Amino acid sequence: MQKRNFQVYAPSVPKPYLLLIAALVWSIASGILLSKAFVYMNFDQKYIFIYLIMCVIGGIVFYKFLFSKIADKHIKRLIELPKERYCAFSFFTFRSYILMTLMVSMGVFLRKSHLVELPNLAFLYFTMGIPLGISAFRFLKEGILRFNAYKQI
Repeated sequence: MQKRNFQVYAPSVPKPYLLLIAALVWSIASGILLSKAFVYMNFDQKYIFIYLIMCVIGGIVFYKFLFSKIADKHIKRLIELPKERYCAFSFFTFRSYILMTLMVSMGVFLRKSHLVELPNLAFLYFTMGIPLGISAFRFLKEGILRFNAYKQI
C-alpha cells in the first residue's frame, strides 16, 4: 500500500499571503460581530450613545492590552517563518484555532441560550468587534508591506 503525502492537497501560498489571509479572516470575524451587534442593539434605549462610546472605549482598551499583543505575536511568527511557501491555513497556530473555536462557541451559546438578552449581548459583540477590526488592519498593513517587498524580488 502506497503512503500518501497529504501536503500535496494543502493549498500552498507564498509567505506574505498569510498576513493578507489573516487580515481577511480577522476582518470577517469583526464584520460578523459588528453586524450582529447592530441587528440586536436596541437603538431606542435611553443613553444609547453613552453605551456605544463605552463600547468603543472598551474595544480600544481590549485592543491595547490584549489583541495588540496577540496580533504582534502572530505577525512576528509569520514574518519569521523560514520557508517561502506554507499552507494557507497556517496563518494561525493550532492553539489559536482551538481558542477561536471556543470563543465562537461561547458567543453562539450565549446567543442561543438567552442567558444574556440580545440587546445586552449586542454591546459585548460591538466591544469585541472593534479590536478584531483594528487587528485586521494591522495584519493588512504588514501584509501589504511584505507583499510589495515579495513582488520586487
